[in-house]
Amino acid sequence: MAMTSSGKRVAIIQSSYIPWKGYFDIVRAVDEFIFLDDAQFTRRDWRNRNRIKAPNGTIWLTIPVMSKGRYEQAIDETAIAEHWADRHWASIQMSYARASHFNALAPRLRALYEQAGAEPMLSRVNSLLIRGICDILGISTRITWSRDYPVEGTQTDRLLSICRAAGATHYLSGPSAQAYLEHDKFAAVGIAVSFADYAGYPEYSQLHGAFEHGVSILDLLFHVGPEAQRYMKRLLP
Repeated sequence: MAMTSSGKRVAIIQSSYIPWKGYFDIVRAVDEFIFLDDAQFTRRDWRNRNRIKAPNGTIWLTIPVMSKGRYEQAIDETAIAEHWADRHWASIQMSYARASHFNALAPRLRALYEQAGAEPMLSRVNSLLIRGICDILGISTRITWSRDYPVEGTQTDRLLSICRAAGATHYLSGPSAQAYLEHDKFAAVGIAVSFADYAGYPEYSQLHGAFEHGVSILDLLFHVGPEAQRYMKRLLP
């Protein structure tokens, strides 16, 4: 996305494994998307797992990581525990082989999985897959890392320091941050704040029963292919 004449839009979010469509709506809405991967790794979260629709219902795909006894490790310090990529691709193939655009996209995504499977660190796996999916979606947003910037404080102060270092004039956040983000601190330095609204996504023809929005973006890609952005949302004007 090209920078607007009125300023620079920034989002700062932890990397996730094959995220859902709302994550990519945030990426495409901003001029710079920053992985907050020096944040603490959290178990049973989106960092190393996501869901797909399988013939017998929604299933989790989880990347095994080294986390036992490593309670303070950051996302970008989290190592892969064992080989996972072939198993995940087999589950994806089983679930989506009959989807309209699987055959067209499978070679490209399979190649991404082969590359990701060779990475030893979770953060790099997520980055590789997210960047590859952005290419498929035609999203050209600049993607960087929080460690590229000086970071001070925690929660609001931390996000604000990254925004200021990145030259942001507008900060776009996921909706959950409304519970803790201190808007007045952003306003005091002239940075506008918006929160993503995930309501009202259109449905599309989807395999395996009742429609499910909250699954990996792969579901959307395999079902609608080059029309994917028609089923996503514009989060900022």
